[in-house]
Amino acid sequence: MQNLSAYWSPAELAVNGVILLHLVGALGLGILMGYERSFHGRAAGMRTYALVCLASTALTVVNAYPGLWYGGIGSGTGGGGDPTRVIQGIVTGIGFLGAGVIMREGFSIRGLSTAASIWTAAAIGVTIGLGFYAAAIGAALLVILVMSAFQRLEAVLPHHTVVQVMLVFERAHAPPAETIRAKALEHGYEIVSWAFHLRNGSGHLEYQLTLQANGTPDPMELIDKLAHTSRVVEFRLSPSRM
Repeated sequence: MQNLSAYWSPAELAVNGVILLHLVGALGLGILMGYERSFHGRAAGMRTYALVCLASTALTVVNAYPGLWYGGIGSGTGGGGDPTRVIQGIVTGIGFLGAGVIMREGFSIRGLSTAASIWTAAAIGVTIGLGFYAAAIGAALLVILVMSAFQRLEAVLPHHTVVQVMLVFERAHAPPAETIRAKALEHGYEIVSWAFHLRNGSGHLEYQLTLQANGTPDPMELIDKLAHTSRVVEFRLSPSRM
């Protein structure tokens, strides 16, 4: 029982409070950086940046207090061993695991927030393993808040929506680029990049467009318009963020 109480001693709790302040600060700055990316419709947004910043801070700040690792019973200079090598192995291994959940589907990238949450869970596990229970509990609550509430917050805040569109026309009936640009503008979208591909053998011309709009307009209205006014052979629409 004495060993267990060492994890909740006044000195341990004071350090846990300092670590938690670092984590809250990292979360706030990660949110600010992520909002800039979210505002421009990029795949990595507020949740991803916030979680990565929090996890990095957790793995860094716990190394400042080796005398209080394991409740002060086995410090980094004592008989408890050096956990920094274990931490390095964990970070490397979790990096591979996180990469496995990131998937590209057409033009869309999904799984970034899941990968960041896995890495953050590893950082919280390291914090618990070193005996900073209060800080780990606080970090877990912050992560739950980020994962459950920030997607809705990103949707409410001013932002840009980026959509990737592929349109395939019969070569002889492909509309000029200016016609497509005008139709996109009618529905609130600006074309920010173009790519063209003439398919060998089929005689089809493929347009790959990146559309950007303020807020979250309905892209299906634009697709409906193009599908009914032009000879569209095939189309694909993918949000850049999922």
